[in-house]
Amino acid sequence: MSYKIFEHDPYLKPFERDIEQRMLNYKNKKNELLAKGQTLLDFANGHKYFGFHKAKEGWWYREWAPAADAMYIMGDMNGWDPAGIPMTKKENGVFEVLLTGENALYHGCKVKAIVEKDGRRMERIPLYARRVVQDPVSYVWAAEIVDEPTYKWKKKKFVPNKNLFIYECHIGMAQEKEGVGSYNEFTENILPRIKELGYNCIQIMAIMEHPYYGSFGYQVSSFFAASSRYGEARDLKRLIDTAHGMGIAVLLDVVHSHAVKNTAEGINQFDGTDYQFFHQGARGEHPAWGTKLFNYNKNEVIHFLLSNLKFWMEEYHFDGFRFDGVTSMIYHDHGLGTAFTDYGKYFSMNTDTEAITYLQLANDLIRQVNPNAITIAEDMSAMPGMCLPIEEGGVGFDYRLSMGVPDMWIKLLKNTRDEDWNMRYIWHELTGRRPAEKYIGYAESHDQALVGDKTIMFWLCDSAMYTHMSKLTPSAEVDRGIALHKMIRLVTLSLAGEGYLNFMGNEFGHPEWIDFPREGNGWSYHYCRRQWHLVEDDLLKYGYLNEFDKAMVGTAKSHRIMGKEPVSLYIDEPAQVLVYERGGLLFALNFSPTNSYESYFVRTPGLGKYEPILSTDEERFGGWNRIAMDMTYKAERTSDMGTGFKLYLPARTAVVLGKKR
Repeated sequence: MSYKIFEHDPYLKPFERDIEQRMLNYKNKKNELLAKGQTLLDFANGHKYFGFHKAKEGWWYREWAPAADAMYIMGDMNGWDPAGIPMTKKENGVFEVLLTGENALYHGCKVKAIVEKDGRRMERIPLYARRVVQDPVSYVWAAEIVDEPTYKWKKKKFVPNKNLFIYECHIGMAQEKEGVGSYNEFTENILPRIKELGYNCIQIMAIMEHPYYGSFGYQVSSFFAASSRYGEARDLKRLIDTAHGMGIAVLLDVVHSHAVKNTAEGINQFDGTDYQFFHQGARGEHPAWGTKLFNYNKNEVIHFLLSNLKFWMEEYHFDGFRFDGVTSMIYHDHGLGTAFTDYGKYFSMNTDTEAITYLQLANDLIRQVNPNAITIAEDMSAMPGMCLPIEEGGVGFDYRLSMGVPDMWIKLLKNTRDEDWNMRYIWHELTGRRPAEKYIGYAESHDQALVGDKTIMFWLCDSAMYTHMSKLTPSAEVDRGIALHKMIRLVTLSLAGEGYLNFMGNEFGHPEWIDFPREGNGWSYHYCRRQWHLVEDDLLKYGYLNEFDKAMVGTAKSHRIMGKEPVSLYIDEPAQVLVYERGGLLFALNFSPTNSYESYFVRTPGLGKYEPILSTDEERFGGWNRIAMDMTYKAERTSDMGTGFKLYLPARTAVVLGKKR
């Protein structure tokens, strides 16, 4: 059978057997998992059976612990007696108990599982716990029973806009206060900001419970628990419900690439073995992250992870997922030190085909739960077919992150003088992507906002951000920073993908690093927050960047450019000018730090009249109003230059023009 992936990319033809094996692995695993007539939607229901469930006869508690010799449950209801409530071992490693009478559970009751293995008695957090809390005095974690009325959704059905403008955010650090922000504070204070800026999707980090706050949420301990640091489950549901009412989709930053090594708080060694969920030995250890690696070939692990995806979609109405660490999942060396310079690197002994099969199953299930769901892969290797439909020979994601783009900008800012920026290099890095696959473009990653790294604005202005961001304090360094910050974001949004992403605060050049509370800073929250007052202060220049971001997103949305391919009209290397068209809009960018062009000939795709609709040089964005926004330019054919018109194009300025009707 020939798959469409080869039509999209003929260079894959020598690897036809590998693609066919990819599809055979997927089909075989589905047949292995599913009974006759069953779908993945029927299969992925672990959360409906395991964990705590209230019934007429009492509370049922069930766990899968195949290697355990015995299990008990203890908690507030029995005075924390570790052997007072034994569980019954059934087939396939399942333990269960019915809790009634004096042992009955109740809302707020804290509990733990006790696992006996080879004479050892171990305290464990229930695998399917939906709420896990940390004692403020002892710092010990425990599951907490939730028994409250079902949340009544105001917006029961929501269809995301597939032209994505994503605002990546972290609930805890989203507030101005020096402390952990809440779901409710985010709903009241931050969602309106996001709506005002024009973003139509939020991607929320650190929702799945994690014991170490400073992990940014990427070392998950309880996969079915929304982090209790930020409030109650109903608060998160209200946040998502409110976002939907604003037309904003909500994605969960899901971590199925690894799990925290902790045994007291996590799923590691739950049944007393290191192989219940993970690979044994070195294959089960991530050498760079110090975390545990799932065995994606084990059917019970697939059941756990697929149930997890279905749970977040059905229980919380998430509209999809950004899958973290996909590159780490799909290669045995986790992509560490591998340069993906030829196609052979994707189809070799280094490829973890079991992980690829799991990702195909995950995307299949997600579409069964919600055909309008969105999935994004964090894959820096550019694995062919990652964002093609499964039936075409792909892995099934909608988008992948343009991970090379932030790296390009940082390399330029660190190593290359402004006057040496190469336009062909920038164009190639921003537009080079897999045929027929969609990308999310972004100028900088959230990692760059952390202590030890620098955001784009920090690279541009450095210490001048502390001394010259007042409108009353002139600064050539800050002027340069503001000008290039706008141009970098505009060219990235308009070229680097079929969607766009911004990390919370970067839209206005947030000046401080993110430094999580730790011993080295006295456990301070001073740098683990967002200083919104800076953008609201009319005497500061941050507002210029914020207003430009809003106008830029609004322009791209209103003209629906993300659904169209960018077309290069002219790359003028000596002048450091890019001219291109996308979605009916004409983009002219002059990256030269010193050369302004009085009558620059801007090529156009055809005849007609054009007018400026956005300029980085507008005074409201911190510019000098050197572009006349009320001008009309008539594109005409010339004998030597082609079709176009002449335009004044100042140094470090970008202009977006639309065709006049």
